[in-house]
Amino acid sequence: MSYARQLLDTYPRNFNIDANVLSAAIDALNDCAQACTADTTADLSERNLDELVKCIRLCLDCTDICAATVAVVSRQAEYDANVMKPLLQSCVAICKSCGDECEHHAHMHVHCRVCAEACRRCERACRELLAALN
Repeated sequence: MSYARQLLDTYPRNFNIDANVLSAAIDALNDCAQACTADTTADLSERNLDELVKCIRLCLDCTDICAATVAVVSRQAEYDANVMKPLLQSCVAICKSCGDECEHHAHMHVHCRVCAEACRRCERACRELLAALN
């Protein structure tokens, strides 16, 4: 069981989101931010750096957006759907863009393949959480 789920289980009040969907999104957001950070570092050490500039930029953006989103989504006290929805929509968009770009390089760089997988998982988890908010 993830730490996110363990902490959700200890929350003293009821919240209107399925704990499984929420904890999956929190875990995917954290994993994606970490994968994008690691991929950026790996990209910077590659010989074909000029071909990875877009990938690096998208990974940096994805890291920042996922980190901000997980911080807000993790706060369960009186959440505001008007704030959470645009953040999750931004995550879906950046994870799709970053995942697409990483897939372009996945045949040459395993770190890009791993990052693309993390982005796809996060994109799905954020879509599921968005659906749960409606």
